[in-house]
Amino acid sequence: MKLKLQATALAALGVLWIGAPIAAQAADEVNVYSYRQPSLVDPLFESFTEKTGIKVNTVFASKGLIERVEAEGANSPADLILTVDIGRLTKAVKSGVVQPLASPAMEKNIPASFRDPAGNWFGLTTRARVVYAAKDRVKQDEITYEELADPKWRGKICIRSGQHVYNVALIASMIAAHGEAETETWLKGLKANLARKPSGNDRAQVKGVFSGECDLAIGNTYYMAKMMLNDKKPEQKEWAASVKMLFPNAKDRGSHVNISGVVLAKNAPNRDSAVKLMEFLSGADAQKIYAGVNHEYPVNGSVEASDLVKSWGALKPDSVSLAEIAKLRKKASELVDKVGFDEGPNS
Repeated sequence: MKLKLQATALAALGVLWIGAPIAAQAADEVNVYSYRQPSLVDPLFESFTEKTGIKVNTVFASKGLIERVEAEGANSPADLILTVDIGRLTKAVKSGVVQPLASPAMEKNIPASFRDPAGNWFGLTTRARVVYAAKDRVKQDEITYEELADPKWRGKICIRSGQHVYNVALIASMIAAHGEAETETWLKGLKANLARKPSGNDRAQVKGVFSGECDLAIGNTYYMAKMMLNDKKPEQKEWAASVKMLFPNAKDRGSHVNISGVVLAKNAPNRDSAVKLMEFLSGADAQKIYAGVNHEYPVNGSVEASDLVKSWGALKPDSVSLAEIAKLRKKASELVDKVGFDEGPNS
């Protein structure tokens, strides 16, 4: 009865319980709370168990896991939290549910720009925030983020909410490059160029290009793979075929990149096994699985992107540290509200 009630409570939070119930202490096991979908991480966990004999117990959810670890306190069974976006990683740190880790293996496998200097969070994959341009209406093959505010794109850009974590990070990268005042001016120009009020997810923006509602859409790279390989919704293959991917600022500072990543839970009951899993996820074998399953960019420099990802063109990542981006997220979010970005172009 207790397990049934627990499962009901989790369902109310949008949490998906996978595998055996998680115990606070277990030999040769590790407990993972994951915001990442089962299909994206299960192959990694299966490989880890096969190589080490350590069982991985998982709880999946689209939201609420950090809050759950907070509520569980010292009795939390969580060893690791997997999530996407630098904002969510730093939220876990600020919530006090993380402990720092000094790991020579992690430091070797992950570039400094993709991990916290204090060892509180570590990137595992990267994705670029790019421009999807209509193949039949946009002739140019190069673009910059700055150009998105050019009046020549008036009424031609689609984007999701400015307050979405992906866009907040992008705006923070603009503050890092140009300062707050110039970024505010840029954001006003981008707002004026929108085809409609920001809404939907990244794929919805590409659909807008396909339908002719806009000529440019802002989205993450891996959404191209999600559309190209979507047999359940073949119309999305048409959306993908209608656009070309432009990597902004390829000739200067590079394109803004974000990460998926991992933190070590503050009260991890299986710390040693958890660290082994973290180090495995940053190693070459797991990074190859990430590249093939997720079609994201590996953080480990010894591993190449998948052939599909490489077919999109060369990525030159912006060299600004994501730790710096994290510090600027609050200012970026405030600018979104200040200019009324989500109210749309005519407000």
